[in-house]
Amino acid sequence: MSTEFVIHRLNRLANWLETVNEYAGRIVSWFTLAMVLAMFMVVVLRYAFDFGRIWLQESVVYLHALVFLIGAAYTLKHDAHVRVDIFYSKFSARKKAIIDLMGTLFLLMPTCVFIAWMSWSYIVQSWLLLEGSREAGGLPGVFLLKSLILLFAFLLLMQGVASALNNLARLLGHHDEHSTDEGR
Repeated sequence: MSTEFVIHRLNRLANWLETVNEYAGRIVSWFTLAMVLAMFMVVVLRYAFDFGRIWLQESVVYLHALVFLIGAAYTLKHDAHVRVDIFYSKFSARKKAIIDLMGTLFLLMPTCVFIAWMSWSYIVQSWLLLEGSREAGGLPGVFLLKSLILLFAFLLLMQGVASALNNLARLLGHHDEHSTDEGR
């Protein structure tokens, strides 16, 4: 098996992983519109009609959690996360690839595994109880909301693997030009 073949396969895997996160991000972006509309309804109903519903207020929180947790990997894919860029912007492409690869391997991936590990019992306990809202009239699916923590860790880990593969390919000088990684 040639090095070119292996690099090609790694690029294909990275592209597939990024495609999953791309679609997840595009789908979840519509939930931001739903969140804005729900919040608008909460405000109008509360202040114009002195009428409110707990389930409607909680739906805004659920939507916000959904957008944040599912959208994090999409944000990372497009390099749109917050970065304190004092030195990084002045580095060469090779040095950036090294920093990104090391950050992914030694910070991002262990953090994702830690989040999944630490949240597992918390989520299982919620599922065992079929946990619902503590508020009367609230939404019943808190256990589903908590499950998003695992999905968050999994999608972010997937994007981390894709980023690591892309940076490794850059370092080897074999980056696929047809990568779905438009943000870099």
